[in-house]
Amino acid sequence: MSENEQDARRARLEALREDGVDPFPARVAERTPIAVLREPWEDTSAEVLEAEKPPAAIAGRIKALRSFGKLLFMTLVDDGVAMQVCLRKQEVAPEVFAFSKKLDVGDFVRAEGFVWRTKKGELTLDARGITMLAKCLQPLPEKWHGLADVETRYRQRYLDLLSNEEARSTALLRSRVTTALRQFLGDRGFLEVETPVLQQIYGGAAARPFTTHHNLLDQQLYLRISDELYLKRLVIGGLDRVYEIGHNFRNEGISKKHNPEFTMLECYQAFADYRDMMDLTEEMVGFVAERVLGTTSIEFQGAKLELGKPWPRITIRDVILEKTGVDILAAEDLTSLQNAVRAQGKDPGDAPTWGVLVDDLFSDYVEPTLIQPTFITNHPVEISPLAKRSGEDPRLVERFEPFIAGMEIGNAFSELNDPDDQRERFEAMGKAREQGDEEAHPMDEAFLLALEHGMPPTGGLGIGVDRLVMILADAPNLREVILFPHLRPEGD
Repeated sequence: MSENEQDARRARLEALREDGVDPFPARVAERTPIAVLREPWEDTSAEVLEAEKPPAAIAGRIKALRSFGKLLFMTLVDDGVAMQVCLRKQEVAPEVFAFSKKLDVGDFVRAEGFVWRTKKGELTLDARGITMLAKCLQPLPEKWHGLADVETRYRQRYLDLLSNEEARSTALLRSRVTTALRQFLGDRGFLEVETPVLQQIYGGAAARPFTTHHNLLDQQLYLRISDELYLKRLVIGGLDRVYEIGHNFRNEGISKKHNPEFTMLECYQAFADYRDMMDLTEEMVGFVAERVLGTTSIEFQGAKLELGKPWPRITIRDVILEKTGVDILAAEDLTSLQNAVRAQGKDPGDAPTWGVLVDDLFSDYVEPTLIQPTFITNHPVEISPLAKRSGEDPRLVERFEPFIAGMEIGNAFSELNDPDDQRERFEAMGKAREQGDEEAHPMDEAFLLALEHGMPPTGGLGIGVDRLVMILADAPNLREVILFPHLRPEGD
């Protein structure tokens, strides 16, 4: 913004005050939302409106101003809906017309008058009075023609919402997604609960936490990386179906699919297993798509997707064998799996365990190919410390991950409810931490004590809300669907 323009807006602000006008009044007189006002008159002819002169008052931000001597037009926007306002010099008091000519695009005003239709047929408020509600001291980007600079769009999201209809539509879609998720789970008897964000022991996932400090208690605390262990405490306590939609925090990289602060849906159902949670997942995603978009057939970044059930269910062993020629279950340990990978002309990398190498193979050769909704099941126990072992192979667990458009959108399993097995898993993770794995799960004696009181067979599911919205909104980057994504310091 030029200094001259800034000075001019400041000068008009002071002129308002000198004229006894409060540029930031506390109250707004009676008004009708523009969307509500437009509805009954949209199809009414100019002749009928001219004869009836229905009185009305609206309020909003000035989107456009056009002056034609004795005629002044402005467009007001209220909650995304616009309406034209007309001031005719001969129809209003001189001070009203003079005041209106001093307004700026971006100002908030209230206009009162009569509903009218111009010669061009546009529904208009023929104003008799204009009241200042809030002065805008900064010009809006490109006179509302759009904000293209990506950095500015993310740092100043309010400008993005004002000038880009797509940004506003995405924000509205996100709200409808979370509403639909709550409706789906509520209809199935799930209870929405809240669990701690500040935790003495973080857990429920493999990730590095953010650390903070409680001054009074002189206590180190962590921002949660998952709410899983607290939700399972509630199942132990007799709340058989619980869920939470909340923020998790992981001290890790930033990319088009990752943000350090993100929204997760986690739900737990007693007397269920991972197969039940697969049924729940495909039903839930299809329900949300229908509610939000009116269809389960969508397009994401040029790919046509069908979100309706059933989704294919493929074991991680079968899909890696198909894509690489490596049979992971034929390899008894890390060394034999490394040799099998080399035999197929591929680099096994430096994975420290059999399970991590399986995960690396899947991430490198399989994940990008999973475009249509797909469940990948039966993951290695080494990377699944909270899941029940498979009855078919003790190296695997009853776990699945749902994938859409080459992205993992969730994680789920038959919950491990054997406290002794869980203790052994935690101890194994402790050894991994000693060997330098900063993401290994810590020991949690309080959770083990809860588990010793008995937890029924339980199915658990986590869905990344941000990624689900990203797919439904056809957004190429997670930052498009998070209103305030984490960014580097400005100028860095």
